[in-house]
Amino acid sequence: MSAPLPLPSLHASHAGTWLRDANGGTRGCSKGEAVMAAADTPLLMMNAPLVASRLGYPDLSGLDLLELFAFVHPSKFCVPTPKGLAHALGLEEPADDAAVPLLLQQAAGALIAICESAAWEQREGAWSVLQSLARLRWPWAGVLAPHIRKPETAEKWLFSKLPEWEEAPDRPQPQQVLIEEAEIEGQLERLTGEGAERREGQRDFSQTAGSVFAPRDRERRPHILLAQAGTGIGKTLGYLAPASLWARLSGGTVWVSTYTKNLQRQLRRESTRAWPAARPDGSQPVVVRKGRENYLCLLNLEDALQGGFAGRPAIMAQLVARWAAYSQDGDMIGGDLPGWLGTLFRKRGIAALTDQRGECVYAGCPHYRKCFIERSARAAAQADLVIANHALVMVNAARGRDAANRPTRIVFDEGHHVFDAADSTFSAALSGAEAIELRRWIIGPEKTSRGRRRGLAARLADIASYDDAGGEAVEAAVEAAQALPSEGWLGRIGEGVPLGPLEALLAQVRAVTYARDESGQEAGYGIETETSQLPGELVEAATIAAEALAEIRKPLLKLGGRLEAVLEDAPDWLDSQGRARIEGARHSLAWRIDLIAAWEALLGRLGGPADPEFVDWLAVDRNDAREFDVGLHRHWLDPMKPFAKTVLEPAHGVLLTSATLTDRDEAGPDWAHAIAKSGALHLDLKPRTTQADSPFDYAARAEVLIVTDIRKGDIPALAGAYARLIEASDGGVLGLFTAIRRMRAVYGRIADRLARNGLPLYAQHVDPIDTGTLTDIFRDDPRASLLGTDALRDGVDVPGHSLRCVVMESVPWPRPTILHRARRAAAAEQEGGAQRYDDRIIRARLAQAFGRLIRTRDDAGHFVVLSPAFPSRLLSAFPPGTPVIRVTLEEALQRVAQGVGKAQANRIPDETENQPS
Repeated sequence: MSAPLPLPSLHASHAGTWLRDANGGTRGCSKGEAVMAAADTPLLMMNAPLVASRLGYPDLSGLDLLELFAFVHPSKFCVPTPKGLAHALGLEEPADDAAVPLLLQQAAGALIAICESAAWEQREGAWSVLQSLARLRWPWAGVLAPHIRKPETAEKWLFSKLPEWEEAPDRPQPQQVLIEEAEIEGQLERLTGEGAERREGQRDFSQTAGSVFAPRDRERRPHILLAQAGTGIGKTLGYLAPASLWARLSGGTVWVSTYTKNLQRQLRRESTRAWPAARPDGSQPVVVRKGRENYLCLLNLEDALQGGFAGRPAIMAQLVARWAAYSQDGDMIGGDLPGWLGTLFRKRGIAALTDQRGECVYAGCPHYRKCFIERSARAAAQADLVIANHALVMVNAARGRDAANRPTRIVFDEGHHVFDAADSTFSAALSGAEAIELRRWIIGPEKTSRGRRRGLAARLADIASYDDAGGEAVEAAVEAAQALPSEGWLGRIGEGVPLGPLEALLAQVRAVTYARDESGQEAGYGIETETSQLPGELVEAATIAAEALAEIRKPLLKLGGRLEAVLEDAPDWLDSQGRARIEGARHSLAWRIDLIAAWEALLGRLGGPADPEFVDWLAVDRNDAREFDVGLHRHWLDPMKPFAKTVLEPAHGVLLTSATLTDRDEAGPDWAHAIAKSGALHLDLKPRTTQADSPFDYAARAEVLIVTDIRKGDIPALAGAYARLIEASDGGVLGLFTAIRRMRAVYGRIADRLARNGLPLYAQHVDPIDTGTLTDIFRDDPRASLLGTDALRDGVDVPGHSLRCVVMESVPWPRPTILHRARRAAAAEQEGGAQRYDDRIIRARLAQAFGRLIRTRDDAGHFVVLSPAFPSRLLSAFPPGTPVIRVTLEEALQRVAQGVGKAQANRIPDETENQPS
């Protein structure tokens, strides 16, 4: 066993603060003493931003063990807690907080010993990166230098050792095949494994799912199946069985789309049952695809490494370069880059190294042949299974660069989110933030900005010099784009001195929105107003802004035509890379032209009659009393209309599946509403439907407790209830809130109290840790609890003992936005009216939250709602047979402490159970 590193160490939690001398004992200390010690000498610590938050000293720095771990083990998973670090390094986990400082010394010693070991698998490149980190004054550089030997031969730079992707011929059109039920059953048995429990629900689901892979009967008439499959049915393997059969027999590609990254990871694991990791030729039969903003951009990284970043962000860039050399696919968001790495660096984060702004120059990039994004796209074109997300599938269908590779056989898992994803994808927003990005894309970097941004003129310089008309179009577009907002636009419109027609429009939008605000919202929340009865000044500003946008769009259209002409009559010097660059530019141009046209259409409606198919509004976006955007918004009243046209109509087979696909009221599952939300009715199609109920015994494994004596708005009582429920459950609580402010207030009141009892508490929007990592920490520690908002309601999968109680602060009522009001008004004319529209939303949220509790047959626990007036009509959100009991907090505490089995054994019939409130 390696010796502990003889350096002083520091650990801070809500329970207290502990210091350990380099070679001495550990002692408790005050926060002030800890800050003074850290200022005198670099201390070993774990997750410096979190320690700084605990100490209330944001400028804290030191020797962060997580940074050292990321250097020594790039792309290796580690839960960023003392316990998680101990497990990752094979050390004994600390018994309590006081034992953590010694563990930090032991962990540092173990990591340094790995650097000296001949068996260190990630040695290549470490010495070179360390020299760069030493120049950046990385605190660990001096400690590591004696322990990493200089290689005998010079190490290759990252950009020279990454493999290149190769072009491949297009896959032929899939064969038309019909899969028999017996074949599907046999494939399902192979995937589940010999001796696996036979599940009739899974078998029936799988065979029905096979229907979407049948040959299409008529053009623009896809096979559509809506399949509700309760938790525990095994729907993943259920649809992978026919999908894998169809892909093998037809030679085609199946796309499986999810809403959460967690399910993408699960699908990747499950797919190994049906496909090998690689084909004999080395290609991948299964590919995970995400939006461009998820992947490392090598050009951005090169810029960062060569001076584009300074200070701490430059250190982060070096650690990312270490990771990139060992990454499986360059996925920085939910991939094999540790989710906590970016949160260790306070200023420019991971996002600065991705293609956030659509600024890619495609074949004009020197790293184009090694690009992670291009590699993923080409691998997907040859794959049998592509695992993507709802937004990417919709965007790919709407404006994919290669029409031949757009999805035609699609499984939308987590299908209850398709409506929300379509709502976001097919919307339009003319805001300051969006407009300034367009300006940067056309003009290039502002005078004061750093980085490698290039405008149209720089990206297409060779084309402009060859084609006079194309060059003139570029010049005209750059000149017209001066009308768009520029740096400092938000401050100028706040002061009433806008520059240009677009800033003048945004100033009018801001003034009207504030003038009409009746929400009474505090400054931490955004405000909005409808676009009716607008003042003449705003309508006039919109007209002028629309004319300015048209002046930008016209030369971009002309440029697109000239690029097409260059491709048709290519000059001798135009090689394959140049052709690919022009194709990429044409694709980007088409996207921006469509965007500008949508903005013009939005402005053209202002002051005129409302379009019944759309909902328009003005908004000022704020966060923590700070304005960050102003703009006009347009959403479809029914976003499934463009979804049907864009995604469903070209497809041959589509499956939408979820455990909560239908709403369920007193009359049972509401399939009519589910069909309407699928978009099928816009194609005059009646889809097939099927239902497989969960095999879990909810009556014996779960209880819903509705606590009736916590008054709404009573923060002290709410905080007390959460603390006592967490104590009664001995941790393992997922707390869900409808407002960030209330969550922060509760967290601030109870975190110290719980920590003193050995019950760690974490929270979204409080702890400087990303949501995925918070979930990993929660999953890893059965005594930890986690507080959060919507992202945790159905994005968390924590089976087992770590999650045994879900607590909701109140009934999750819909926010009364303008968009919600418009859709609610449209629903008022339907059966059940506006109230039923709201009830569907609430029941769906309750069902999704309850779904976090029971993930396997062995799971058990309580679902607690702190609501004195929980409407009985919402109780159908819970699985049939689940006991629902209205209790006081004291009674709820007793039942939670006893556990579900004992609580039900001691159950006293209650006349209020399942009765109206």
